[in-house]
Amino acid sequence: MIAGNWKMNGLRSDALALARAVADGVKQAAWTDRQVLICPPATLVMAVADAVRGSALLVGGQDCHAKPSGAHTGDIAAEMLRDCGASHVIVGHSERRADHGESDALVRAKAEAAWRASLVPVICIGETLDEREAGDTLEVLATQLKGSIPPGATAWNTVVAYEPVWAIGTGKTPTTAEVAAAHGHIRKVLATLTSEAAGIRLLYGGSVKESNAAELLAAGDVDGALVGGASLKAPEFLAIAKAA
Repeated sequence: MIAGNWKMNGLRSDALALARAVADGVKQAAWTDRQVLICPPATLVMAVADAVRGSALLVGGQDCHAKPSGAHTGDIAAEMLRDCGASHVIVGHSERRADHGESDALVRAKAEAAWRASLVPVICIGETLDEREAGDTLEVLATQLKGSIPPGATAWNTVVAYEPVWAIGTGKTPTTAEVAAAHGHIRKVLATLTSEAAGIRLLYGGSVKESNAAELLAAGDVDGALVGGASLKAPEFLAIAKAA
């Protein structure tokens, strides 16, 4: 899976042009061995889903509330995303964890909400620079996984994304060996949580771009990428998908 997180970027006209360009690229490539997903802001999910309907391009949300409805001003239920045409939703992104104080328990509840709405959650985990420098990376990843992955996770209903917080949008990336070590550890921890750990896709995210995609995607236990800034440019995003 190659997933694009547009974050808080995009107005209707440019977003639809970007989505159609990516959909056209996916169609021309005729990939049958990978999924390509784009996650636009909530204001654009329905328009983008309508624009690429009938193509192989998947559309997802960037967050959802744990409840299906209620007095939660400004929030969006997983069912609403599904109603807009989404098939996936990102939960627990480090920017949500940091900016909105989201706990592992809340991320787990959101992942369960995604299942309830027949969405596939892309559950994000990752360590900060301070945690990495303290040598706590593997412990942090294990804690986040155990707290954020609901019981019942399978290869079909769950995707996990490892994003070292210090590498997001900074241009810095871990070495291929460091990525492989982190993903290998994640796989081992997942094996204590579900019998389907071997089949759950583990995406790497953090300054993924055309120039480093092939190397990062070749690291052990890496099953795709969660792409930020580079997903806002169709040619570069498609080049990353090609590198898979």
